[in-house]
Amino acid sequence: MSARTRVLHLEDHLTDSDLVSVWLHEAGLDWEVVRVDTREAFLSALESDEFDIVLSDFQLPAFNGHEALTETRARRPDLAFVFFTATLGEERAVEALKAGATDFVAKERPDRLVPALLRAVREAEERKERKRLESQLLQSQKLEAVGQLAAGVAHDFNNLLNVITGYSELLLRSLPAQGTDRQRTEQIRRAADRGAGLTRQLLAFSRRQVLEPRVLDLNAALADVQSMLARLIGEDIKIVTSFDPALGRVFADPGQMEQVLVNLVVNARDAMPSGGALVLETSNADLDGNYVRTHPGSRAGTFVRLAVSDTGHGMDEATASRVFEPFFTTKPRGKGTGLGLAMVHGIVRQSGGHVDVYSEPGHGTTFKIYLPRVDASDERPSDEGTRAEARGGTETIVLVEDEDGLRALIREVLEDAGYRVVEAADPERGLAAVRAQPKGIDLLMTDVILPQMRGNELADRVRKISPSARVLFMSGYTDEAIGQHAVLTPGAQFLQKPFALSALLAKVRAVLEAPPEPPPAL
Repeated sequence: MSARTRVLHLEDHLTDSDLVSVWLHEAGLDWEVVRVDTREAFLSALESDEFDIVLSDFQLPAFNGHEALTETRARRPDLAFVFFTATLGEERAVEALKAGATDFVAKERPDRLVPALLRAVREAEERKERKRLESQLLQSQKLEAVGQLAAGVAHDFNNLLNVITGYSELLLRSLPAQGTDRQRTEQIRRAADRGAGLTRQLLAFSRRQVLEPRVLDLNAALADVQSMLARLIGEDIKIVTSFDPALGRVFADPGQMEQVLVNLVVNARDAMPSGGALVLETSNADLDGNYVRTHPGSRAGTFVRLAVSDTGHGMDEATASRVFEPFFTTKPRGKGTGLGLAMVHGIVRQSGGHVDVYSEPGHGTTFKIYLPRVDASDERPSDEGTRAEARGGTETIVLVEDEDGLRALIREVLEDAGYRVVEAADPERGLAAVRAQPKGIDLLMTDVILPQMRGNELADRVRKISPSARVLFMSGYTDEAIGQHAVLTPGAQFLQKPFALSALLAKVRAVLEAPPEPPPAL
């Protein structure tokens, strides 16, 4: 409901319209009544002004209430419409309700008018709010479905990219420093790296990318990148900051938060081709149940809010509702992938927060990011200096991977490093390979998503056969996303695809040299 409720009154008698205003005033309602008495005036007001309700007589000299109802439902289907007339009759009243009227009040019962108007406006607002929430829910479900599809595509594509990047790396090792073959191979490798970047964006959108979170001061993080942002947006855009000095901390990946900020700033820059102002604000926010009910995907609690606003051209409601969809862009062909804001949405959601966007054409856009507020200090131990080198060994490794090309690549690299490798294309063959080793195996390398059974199930069965075996999981999904689905236990050793060959060797060595895992509690 607007600040002041407005009534469009279709009535040819001025006295009757004045009485309506008097009755509303006596009821303590500061409502505005706008009277019209012709078809042209009615349609003009309906199109040009924002009204909360139509109050209509039924019979006018050159127009009637039935036609007014039809025109209203065609132009403003959710607008409350009440008949106030002495000529409707019970039969016509029933027909009017069937045609879409909200209510009808006989003029000989004026005491019913104000309650009927209040009820009609309230119900119209409730319907409008319900439709808005349903639209938001459908959009959220749509994004979730697209995210699942994007993650599946990224997972399969990562397997293929790993084969391309791996073999191009092997080729580069054997080629001279100069020459056409080396240049061509480097082009292949660079193209594969760009493809890997796209899959990372898809995984970010679908909340399935690797995060390395720590307790973070957003004010300090923003201050660190402010000079970089100034170079990014140019001299014709002014940066205005308003940072809350008492801002709480968040648990987030600093690199990913920088990506979020850069994407939002670039989006704001592109919305202000002639210059303008970019406003960065931080504040603490307490979200309650009322906020959650009107913002699907949010949750109640204490949050840190980062707002990025621009004075650009803004967006209409239809465009704003799609900005987080992957590959949706309003930019000209070739000027953007449509993944920037999708990444923002995915990173924030994966970090436990949510994003709210508000925009109006000609009035700029504001993105508000809410991240859960934490009080703990960063006690995560650093692994600097403890990472294993990319060197080989002589241990026995069983490799289970259903992508033939990637399995062949991993085996070749590990065998060149001195390891004894037994490969299998599926879990049952992997189990047979473990049973065939009388002294047990040193390491099981397995994809997480396999035919017949998941990688964690395979690992449990392998440990029963070879209790001292270490396990290294691989996937084109990520450890965080897999953990969300309870596929891996916290702390499980994980290698993200696509990986560099040096990263493969270093990770294998690190797992083999790590302290033995404690036996499971009985």
